[in-house]
Amino acid sequence: MRLSVLAVLALAPVFAAAQSLPQDRVTHVRNDDSEMNRAIAQAQASLDDFLALARNPPSGADTFKLKVKFSDPNGDEHMWVIPFQQNAKDFSGVLANAPETVRNVQLGQTVHFKRADITDWGYRRDGKQYGSFTVCVLFKHMPPDEVAAFRSYGFQCDQTPARTAKPVRGAR
Repeated sequence: MRLSVLAVLALAPVFAAAQSLPQDRVTHVRNDDSEMNRAIAQAQASLDDFLALARNPPSGADTFKLKVKFSDPNGDEHMWVIPFQQNAKDFSGVLANAPETVRNVQLGQTVHFKRADITDWGYRRDGKQYGSFTVCVLFKHMPPDEVAAFRSYGFQCDQTPARTAKPVRGAR
């Protein structure tokens, strides 16, 4: 079984003002990919801090998003939910990707999910993308021109502030 992970549409709000939007495509990663599993674990371990930040965003922060695992008999697919809200027992939000594998959800649908289904988080602050740990792993599976397009929109994968386990906080 393979793990389907969508990366590109996570930037839809960022790319909306751009002249060209990268192709929305699925990148397949094996379920046992240790680097991807570490990225998911890092995102899950820091989820409480991210959720606290999303409830009380610092100046210049926006586009808070969650990557969620959806499953059906066809397989698993990890897709972004933008915007989202935390409810008493679970979460809900708008699916920001068009599924390729699963058929039980569709682009633009309001979806409901549990905390255990969350596999990544991210947000933008002052032109930089923070979190999105799984996207940073996907860079190794993507063509260089697509990676360059993502990096031009502020992904900080190789720099310490964005790769720390906790969301960046504080004054500008």
